[in-house]
Amino acid sequence: MLQKIYTILFFLGLFFFPFNEYEGISALGEFKSESGALFLFGGFLFLAADTFYSKKIMIPYKNIIFQCVMLFLAWCIITFIVNLDTISTNYFKHTTGINRFIRQYFALIISSFIFLILYINVLAKMEVKEMLFKIRKVFLYSLIIASVYGFLETLVIVFGFRIFYPVLNLFDYFPFSEVHLHPEGRISSVSYEPPFLAIYLISIAGWMFSYILTNKKPTKFLPAIAVLLLTYFSGSRTGLIVIFFQLLIFAIFLYKDIRFKTYIKKALIGFAVIFAVLLAFNGEKVIKSVAAKMESLDFKNNLTKSVSNQSRFGIQYASIQVFKENPVAGVGFGQQAYHNRTHYPGWATKNNYEFKLYYKNKKEKTFPPGYNLYTRLLAETGFVGFMLFLLLLYFSLRETIIIMKNTQNEEKILTIIILITLIGLYINWLQIDTFRMYVVWLCLAILIQLRYKLKALKNEQ
Repeated sequence: MLQKIYTILFFLGLFFFPFNEYEGISALGEFKSESGALFLFGGFLFLAADTFYSKKIMIPYKNIIFQCVMLFLAWCIITFIVNLDTISTNYFKHTTGINRFIRQYFALIISSFIFLILYINVLAKMEVKEMLFKIRKVFLYSLIIASVYGFLETLVIVFGFRIFYPVLNLFDYFPFSEVHLHPEGRISSVSYEPPFLAIYLISIAGWMFSYILTNKKPTKFLPAIAVLLLTYFSGSRTGLIVIFFQLLIFAIFLYKDIRFKTYIKKALIGFAVIFAVLLAFNGEKVIKSVAAKMESLDFKNNLTKSVSNQSRFGIQYASIQVFKENPVAGVGFGQQAYHNRTHYPGWATKNNYEFKLYYKNKKEKTFPPGYNLYTRLLAETGFVGFMLFLLLLYFSLRETIIIMKNTQNEEKILTIIILITLIGLYINWLQIDTFRMYVVWLCLAILIQLRYKLKALKNEQ
């Protein structure tokens, strides 16, 4: 009974993970508006209760991926101990360095251990075919809701059909959803902001592309089309680049299989037809929208024109300077913001309201984001921590490719999905510094279980 409950909560957590457009519970810190996390927390509690009664829980301590995670977590504690003298004197935005470490490390533990253990134990009870079809179906259901919301939002924001706004407002009655329109004419669907929508779409893109491989009905293209359209209208530069790259990887796999070569041609024709319909529907809006997207991808010019880009690259630059001063063990996990503020470059802070109102403002309690997980790790955990994390990424991709080369059917499709997903999310970490990337840890859990299941199957033979 307990196993069934935490399995249901696991799937609910996956379904609701893009839904963060509500006020949330402030006591949960980084997870305060993460509705999916609420179900995953509940799932872990029921797993703990089941472990208490059955005395059984799966902890894959012999798996190289899991070992990398544990080594990285241990090193983060070591950086705290090594830098304790400095950390104990850190104070900014009404928060001490020790308090900041505890909060940040707790958030890391939740994503990389608590939720990971839940994923591993739920997946342990599934066959490979179940992993593929059940997880994908849950993501499809969430995409359907996000697509309906996004379609109505696009009609209102992009095409100016305010008549649909009352219909869109009905989503206020949907769990964990509060309707609000983005001021810059970009959609965010069920997520709080367009960048969060982009993370969700990057996370599920590979899963939705895979319908092309497994379904025979013409509707198999619709999930992929929905992902691409939502990405386009979100206006997320990173989302556009990463999902296009994910699509390119998927197209390579399709092209290598003679059965699917014609799909690439059909897909191109399909996109051309959709674009033509949009032009006929509201040509001027579409042309302006495409031009704006192309201009937004010019990072060099936007560095001088875009405040957000100045902030993003300025903070990354500051993190590198902090790393140069503390190359081995960094300044301590969670301590980046205390040291970055003395290294912000003039070209980033000049005429930049974000630094004045948010990042340098001591009265504003929200800490400045690091905008890049890799530069954050260099600054906070030094070269050692950075390399440990890269080892985790390396072994996860290596394991994916090894399993892919030695499997067929559902196992192979699942590893293709994982490869596309991990590459996309690892690239996305170049512009976001949070470990709160649910599908990264889900993919690692799947890899761990695939290795065990394939080894067990081999032993049976």
